[in-house]
Amino acid sequence: MAISLYSLGAAQEVTGSKHVFEIDGRSFLVDCGAFQGRRKEADMKNREFDMAADKLESVILTHAHFDHCGLLPVVTKKGFRGNIYATPATRDLASLIMMDSARIQARDAEYLRKQAVKKNEKFDWTPLFNEKDVVTATNQIVTLSYNRKLYIAPDVQLEFFDAGHILGSSIAMVTITGQRSSGDEIRIAYTGDLGRNNKPIIRDPDTNIPSPDYIVLESTYGNRLHENVDVALDELEEVVQRCIRTKGKIIIPAFAVERTQELVYYFHTLVDQNRIPAIPMYVDSPMATDATSIFRVHPECYDDETHAAFLTHHKNPFGFSSLSFVTSVDESKSLNKKTGPMVIISADGMCEAGRIVHHLANNINDNRNTILLVGYMAENTLGRRIQNGEKEVKIMGDWYKVSAEVDQINAFSAHADYKEMVEWLDAIDTSRLKKIFMVHGEKEAQEAFEKYLKEHGYPNIAVVKYGETYDID
Repeated sequence: MAISLYSLGAAQEVTGSKHVFEIDGRSFLVDCGAFQGRRKEADMKNREFDMAADKLESVILTHAHFDHCGLLPVVTKKGFRGNIYATPATRDLASLIMMDSARIQARDAEYLRKQAVKKNEKFDWTPLFNEKDVVTATNQIVTLSYNRKLYIAPDVQLEFFDAGHILGSSIAMVTITGQRSSGDEIRIAYTGDLGRNNKPIIRDPDTNIPSPDYIVLESTYGNRLHENVDVALDELEEVVQRCIRTKGKIIIPAFAVERTQELVYYFHTLVDQNRIPAIPMYVDSPMATDATSIFRVHPECYDDETHAAFLTHHKNPFGFSSLSFVTSVDESKSLNKKTGPMVIISADGMCEAGRIVHHLANNINDNRNTILLVGYMAENTLGRRIQNGEKEVKIMGDWYKVSAEVDQINAFSAHADYKEMVEWLDAIDTSRLKKIFMVHGEKEAQEAFEKYLKEHGYPNIAVVKYGETYDID
């Protein structure tokens, strides 16, 4: 039996997660994510995605972030008719995220078509997929709850464990049980994106997993450490108090899934503790509103604290009196006319699309305002340029001076940092571990993380490169 691994994305970069294991020429895909970054470059890479649908037996989806699920409609459009395995919460969130992408692509296509007509140019850009394609992909998702074993092929067993990253996120334990000369089974653990301990709402990453022979390990923060939650609350309080003094606006780019709900939870905590007054707060993202509804119907993913607050005491961690959810375009535009102090949380988290782009254009040149960054910004995104301290940035084709205060709170990251990842490794049973395959990280982060891992007793590491094949066992 010949078993090999290779990657079609998130290899020495942090988007486009697509990892494959093959058994005697049969392919199994773990995650099918879209690339993000420079728009033309990302679009080209997403269009170049090519995988023979007739060789693909099934897809395993670790969680619902766009860089892990965003090309599922493309692979089904290419003719894949097999099962896509995910947790129930991941199915619901992925459906929402993929449908949102289809609608954005349709709007982009119409805009570009009109621009081409105005310039008397040929229009040749088409969406990668449409809403019908999303429905097709969603219909192929088979849900599997945590800690339940399922044979996805006669010789392949799958079990999900909580990754503690976002609602429904999972560590996918793949056990290959086929006929082998040694008679032993092979276990491969795909961490997906590994979360952190003591995050609100969701549980900590599960350490009670079977001992893996191989781990495909993310490395997003392989060279960074996060602040703890208590520090984050202090910093968030300080940002709000500054906003009150300047009568400004706090503009927060945040992913609609997990980060927005987490921020609402933290603001709720600060208001309940009388650390900040109940100033107006707006979640301006239809998808975040829908995602929050999905959070409400998946209490099986909650940690004990949230479970007690939400189910036992009937409190709502996702809403309070000064918080408003904005859905219509007119409501969103009306926020530009309102005066501070106020908080606006809006998607996209990397400032590449969505309503956050308009809020930045309207507020980034006012020194009373604060742009608060609370998550990872990939290379070549508007969020990364703001994070890097550029004095002028291009937004929707126009240049804007960055006069607003730019603050960053690292404790909100949903990814484990390098120390937390090693703590997770130390906590699981690694008695059978032969090698770690490092994915989902930029080169500098991976170089630092590889060194750190070796210093802490994990010497056998392969930094996975795009398209290269790695034979195992």
